[in-house]
This record gives sequence, structure tokens and C-alpha cells, in this order.
Amino acid sequence: MTSVLEVRSLRKIFGGVKAIDGIDLDLFEGEILGIIGPNGAGKTALINTITGFYRATEGSIRFRGVDITALALHQIGRLGIARTFQNIRLFRRMTVLENVMVANKTFSVAPLRSVLSAWLPSGRRRAAVDEAMEFITLMGLAAKADHRADSLAYGEARRLEIARALAGRPQMLLLDEPAAGMNETETAQLVEDIRTARPRVKAIALIEHDMSLIRALSDRIVALDYGRKIADGVPESVLSHPDVRRAYLGDDEPATAGAAA
Repeated sequence: MTSVLEVRSLRKIFGGVKAIDGIDLDLFEGEILGIIGPNGAGKTALINTITGFYRATEGSIRFRGVDITALALHQIGRLGIARTFQNIRLFRRMTVLENVMVANKTFSVAPLRSVLSAWLPSGRRRAAVDEAMEFITLMGLAAKADHRADSLAYGEARRLEIARALAGRPQMLLLDEPAAGMNETETAQLVEDIRTARPRVKAIALIEHDMSLIRALSDRIVALDYGRKIADGVPESVLSHPDVRRAYLGDDEPATAGAAA
């Protein structure tokens, strides 16, 4: 299998606290990798370090063969890594269309403000609108394209965030707790949204507490606890691993669907 992401001996230390403690991790082309673990296990710290929000204390990160360990956030984004956040981050007073257009231009060399400029040549603006609508339609939001982001239902806002992430045409998509705050119906729709997004990227890494979603989507699961990797393998193997059971439940009961961390 071709490796899209290679993480080796990665450490991130905050004032003596080892948020990430020597993690090795691979993400392979074509797969969805689920990353699980209790609160404080280091899941978000791992994504933040991979994407340049944090600088690694030790270790290396390679994306498609390129060492990105010391690169800045915007440089990593332009290489083709996109992410979403636990807390939805949208331009709330902009429309759905404007949000996706702006996200697309984030990965270009043109000034960000050119997207919304009235002076943008009509041909270029039409092309930008068409490209944005491709991802808005993909996420089932075409009817809401002219609605402000702050008017969207919670599940719709999550879908807009995924559309924004895809708009830069990334090679790898990192989703940080996308089902947080969703009800059962919204979560079921999210599963379909991620399956729809899958062919658009080389690989997806998914941090999530909802085990039903993890089971439905993940080809492979990595489990973390106290900043260390404690299991790595196919879903049933990892979810039944004794160390994973103890990390979640404090005993040897299996990690069941819907278990939260």
C-alpha cells in the first residue's frame, strides 16, 4: 500500500505534559483511518501537530514523501492537507457560497479578498462560483447556497465545513469529531456525507467518539491513550483489544457501539 502520511516517533510536550508520546502512524492511500481514545488521549493534539497548529517537540511527519515537520500551517495546507474542527468554524455572516469560495482561494496565490470582489472579472467569478457549487452540491446544500451560514441547522453547518475543506481539493482530509453534538439522524447523514467525500481525496483520518460511526466508516483504527498508541488494526480487533477496553471502561468489557470517550 502507498503511504500518504508517515508519522515517526512523534512527541509534543507542553510544560512537561506529554500530549503525544512517541507515536508512529501511517495513513495509506484509499483508506479511512479512525482515531479513537478517551478524552486527553492526544487525538486532537496529534492532528494539530500534523497540520502545523502545533510544532512537534521531536519526531518527523512526512506527507507524500515530503517532510512537513517544520512547515508553517499555510504551507502544509497548500501541499494538500485539509481539516475540520471540533467546534465549527465558519464565516457566519457570509453565505454558504461565499464560505466555500473563500475556502477555495485560501489554497491559491491570489489574495483572499479577490473572491468576493465586485471587480473580479466576470469569467473568473463565474468559474469560482461554479467550482464552489460543485462542493456545495456534493454535500447536499445547493438549495442553501444563498443562505447565511448562521441560518443553517447544526448538521447543515457540519456539511458546509466539509464542503469548505474539500474546496481546496486536498489530498488528505482530517476530520476532528465531526459528529460532536449531532443526533442519530444527523449522524447517519454524516456517514453518507463522508462516504460521498471519500473519492475526492487520497485518504481520510477521522477522530471520533461515536463508535457506531467509527465502525461504519473506518477501514482501520488507531487507539491512543495518554499520548501513546495502544492498538492499530482492523476495527473489530482494535475495539476488542484489552488495552482499549481498559482505556475506555476501566475493565475488560468490550467497547460497544455508541460508546463515548
